[in-house]
Amino acid sequence: MKEESKKRTAFGNDKRRKHRHWQVIVYYRDGEKFARVYTDRAKAAGFAARQKRSPVVKSTRVVLVS
Repeated sequence: MKEESKKRTAFGNDKRRKHRHWQVIVYYRDGEKFARVYTDRAKAAGFAARQKRSPVVKSTRVVLVS
């Protein structure tokens, strides 16, 4: 029997990781911060862009968590 070649994924050999997690951190002008995690980078970036429009938001950051 001929063995088929397996496709390599960007996640390597770790079978537990099915998708990456992106954390959005929102920093407010009064010193508070809020974080939310997404599995899709586009949705995380969209959330950060929406939050930036608010006058009470100082800055936002999108970070790859896993």
